[in-house]
Formats: sequence, C-alpha cells, structure tokens
Amino acid sequence: MASSPIWASRPRTRGLVLDVIRAARSISRVELAAATGLTGATISAVVRELMDDGLVVEAGRGGPTGGKPRTMVQLNPLARYGVGVQIERNTCVIVVVDLAGRQVARTSFQGVATMPPRQALPLVASQVDALLDTAAVRRDRVLGVGLVSYGPQDRRAGVLLTPQPTREWLDYPVARLLAEALGLPVLLENDAAAAAIGEYWMGAVEPNSTYGCIYMATGIGGGVVVAGEVYRGSSSNSVEIGHISMDLDGDECPCGNVGCLENYAGPSAMVRQALATPGLARRLALDPAAADVLTEFARIAAAADAGDAAARGIVERSARYLGGAAVTMACLFDVDTIVLAGPSFTVASSIYQTLIQREVDRRMFARRAHPVRIVPSVNGSDAAAIGGAVLVLQSELTLGQPRPDDGARSTPLGAAGLHRGSYQDGRAGAAAVPTGSLT
Repeated sequence: MASSPIWASRPRTRGLVLDVIRAARSISRVELAAATGLTGATISAVVRELMDDGLVVEAGRGGPTGGKPRTMVQLNPLARYGVGVQIERNTCVIVVVDLAGRQVARTSFQGVATMPPRQALPLVASQVDALLDTAAVRRDRVLGVGLVSYGPQDRRAGVLLTPQPTREWLDYPVARLLAEALGLPVLLENDAAAAAIGEYWMGAVEPNSTYGCIYMATGIGGGVVVAGEVYRGSSSNSVEIGHISMDLDGDECPCGNVGCLENYAGPSAMVRQALATPGLARRLALDPAAADVLTEFARIAAAADAGDAAARGIVERSARYLGGAAVTMACLFDVDTIVLAGPSFTVASSIYQTLIQREVDRRMFARRAHPVRIVPSVNGSDAAAIGGAVLVLQSELTLGQPRPDDGARSTPLGAAGLHRGSYQDGRAGAAAVPTGSLT
C-alpha cells in the first residue's frame, strides 16, 4: 500500500504551516505567510494540499481589514486522532484525542501493577480497541499510540529501565509488543514530558515560550519545553526533578541517589507521614496496607482543604519542598512558567499553587529579570495520557517524519523511537489485525 499522501512533499514546510494553523485556531493565508516567513505562493500550495488531505478546512471570512475580507482556515479536528496510554503504578488511563487535542473518549482501570507485562499489555490493547470502537473512531484516522510512563526509559528501544512495578518490566519491549498487538505505531514517552507538551498543543502557553512542568502522580517528574519542543538531554531522561537530592544525609532512594525529593514530598511519603501522625490515620480511615497510594493521598488532601490542621501541615510541607524544586528548575532552565500537572496536584491544587508560587517569588535567582508563573495544568489529572496522544500527533504531523507503508515493519524512527505495528489488512477503514502476538 502506498504511503499516505500527506507525506508526498515538503514535510517540514507542511508541518510548520499546520502547527501555526493549530496554534492560531483560525487564520488567513496572508497571516500564515507573515507568521512563517514563507511566500504567498508557497502558503497557497501547502494549504491546498492540506485541504485536499482533509487536515484543514476553510472557516468563513475574517473581520474587516480595509479590503476584501480574508478567507480563514482552521484544522479539521476529525481528520486524525491520537491515543494516549498512561501506565501508572496503580492504574492505567487511556484517552483518544482529536487533531485539535480535544479528548473524545476516556477509560481507566486498575490492576496493571499486579500483572507481569505479558499479561498487562494484551489487556491494555483490548481496552484501546474497545475505546476506539465505542468512540466510533475509524482506525485509518488513528496516527498512533503514545505510551507514557515513569522513567528512566530507553525511548529508541521502547523499554523501561526500571524494575517497577516489578522486575519483569525491566527491559521488557513494551512499545514494540503493544504496537504489534494494536497494529498501530507506538511511541514510548516519559509521563512528565508528555504532560508538558500537552499544554503547548492545547494553547495554554505562548508558542515561543520556555516553560517547565512538574508532574506528580504516585511519583514526581519534570519536563521542560522550548518553543514547542521537549528538552531531551542526551538520552531523553532529562529533568527528573523527583530525584534531586534535598538531603545529602537522607535515606537511599531505589534510584541509587540519597535524599530524593520524591521521598520527602511525594504522595507515598505523605501517606507515611500521615500514618505516623497520632490520630490522623484513624480520622481519615487510612489503610497501612493499601496498595493504591493515590486514593490514600486524596484523603489527606481533602482533609487539608477542609481545614484539618495535621493534614494541612503535611501537604504544606510537601508544597515547600516542591517550591524548592521549582526554584531549581527555574534557575537551571530560566523558564517563564511552571505547570503543575498530574492527579496528585489536581486534588490539592490551591495549596500547592499558592505555596510553590510563594517560594519561587522569594527565592528565584532571576526574579528581578522576569517573574515565573505557577499554573495548574489545563488537562487536569489526565495530563500525561492526553500529552502522550498529542506527542503522536505532533511527531506524525508537524515534525515531518515520513510514514512507511502500512504493511511494512520498521525499526524505530530516529530519536523519536516510534515502533510500528503490522496490518494483515491495510485497506482504509478496515479493522487492523496484528500479525504479532504478545509474549
């Protein structure tokens, strides 16, 4: 089967134009030329191609400019879709988003942490298939799956470099085998980096800004985006803010470091502190044996919001530590915004936002040069899953990566580490049947 026509010519130029249209929501060809520096003739040709491919549609006339009203163009949100799969230690969240980044379907389930990957990945694949069917999304319009999880990772090989939740997950080829099960490309990504890029795609930050993201679920991670591109570092394991040392004489962390932020400010640490606080565990009905850390933490956060002094003290202590981490991020990367994303921030957002902002305002090195805003994620508790889907859209549509024939097996594409599934039937609209199996 021939490659999709959207990659027939000028992929980088097409990607640039498409990204400007996405960011503007609605824009004229004249404005596109001014924003990209391309000639009017090039803009007209590229927009025509994008319209022929169904990615862009005309959207009426613009406001008066003193001459003939300009015809506006915008993305066709239903033209393409991305799937985001977030595997956390206690839960799995799956979302489907359209080309505009809007969530059109969602599901979640628990139990992944108790399964070996050879059992967990087929379950994930079946849930993705069911969600696409429920949302009535055609498979030929799905660009791929962003599989997001905690680090460290080898994105090129598509494997996790951590024995969590169990040792069986270490070095297991999660991306390749999920791709084979689904017959769709799969991109492995860090959850914090995914959450960070989701803010860009949704228009929550300025297109050319440098901003950071602190992501907190059961653990703590970080990401930095510069002009729409995730800062990767040498191995795409950058900005692991949860594993900076807060105490050189602190306890050893499973990561190998000592005194890590996560062990002082993360949900697991707060649950331990609450269990050790006289009377608090009983008042909040905390379960010392509970495996679901996020549910136990949510009880602490709810009590803090309701005015329980002991619970609030624990959350505020965590927020001050995270404020120090935010100062470190601001000093290292000179960001102008830090987004707080993830389910743990969602349940106690007001306390964290207020105290982290206070620490940054007081302690940041460049505070006289510019302020740093601390803001909540526009994508809420599903920020990482939505960001995973968005990274697939960005990788396929705006970064100009060619798409191989649907029937061809391929190795990962460059640093992005896209793993391709195989189809027995590559016809448009046909159900995808994997040729491989999960073993």
